[in-house]
Amino acid sequence: MIRVTKTHLPDINRFKAYVDDIFESGWVTNDGKYVKRLRRNLEEYLGVKNLLLVSNGTLALQIAYKLLELKGEVITTPFSFVATTSSLVWEGLKPVFVDIDKDTFCIDYRKIEEKITEKTAAIVPVHVFGNGCEVEEIEKIAQKYNLRIIYDAAHAFGINYRGESILKYGDISILSFHATKVFHTIEGGALIIKDDRLFEKAQRMINFGITGPESIEGLGINAKMNEFQAVMGLSILDEIDRILETRKVIYEYYVNAFKKIKGITLQKLNPNCNNNYGYFPVLFKDEAALLAAKERLEARNIFPRRYFYPSLDT
Repeated sequence: MIRVTKTHLPDINRFKAYVDDIFESGWVTNDGKYVKRLRRNLEEYLGVKNLLLVSNGTLALQIAYKLLELKGEVITTPFSFVATTSSLVWEGLKPVFVDIDKDTFCIDYRKIEEKITEKTAAIVPVHVFGNGCEVEEIEKIAQKYNLRIIYDAAHAFGINYRGESILKYGDISILSFHATKVFHTIEGGALIIKDDRLFEKAQRMINFGITGPESIEGLGINAKMNEFQAVMGLSILDEIDRILETRKVIYEYYVNAFKKIKGITLQKLNPNCNNNYGYFPVLFKDEAALLAAKERLEARNIFPRRYFYPSLDT
């Protein structure tokens, strides 16, 4: 059976060595040494500062909205995993959908302004399948209307825009480290927070607002990453260059194969960005062709998925 995704598991001996040390120390959560190490290593690898590790990517989104004290309407895309929208609704915010660019699959920045009202508080674009949004154009719109930007960069691990990490754009970018991702911690995620003061506040927020053994200085929740997640991340990070190179070979094989097939369109990639080869989406000429291909693949024990389906505005 060939499934649409396959989790990369690192060298088991490397992972077990970390786990043995956790058992020896007895420190399994609450900002342990491996969470600290993973945070430092990821900041260095990604070229960012103020990276905050959390237990999953959905909580990263929720923390971002709460941290920026958003209220009212938030402009976003209907073409994403459900968490992009459900996290907004969970926090009492109203998603306002802007259609995507049919070639890039990312939010069409040219259609954002027409959806802005006096209730609009923020824009939540998605770097779909790791394809970078038009970040400079979105930035101009946000500045014009004094809006916050939270990038759902769940797919965008290691993506650079004009040579700099795309995670530096917006007020906050969030990453998912779910097991299906290029880099993962089994479950997990991160926020990259531009403002130093907000970063310090977020550090308290993910641990109940606690600042000391007898001190709670604000509203918080439990969103901490634990040591077992962190050592999976460290083990994967040790192998990330090989992982990306392997994915690149497979990706280029597919690109060459699909050049010969009529009725198939590939995602138009942002020329200012690199590729982490996390996904290979193909667009069919119509739904009938898609369903026929899906049926024929499944008959051969190959199980693709309709990503993303259904559209979140429905």
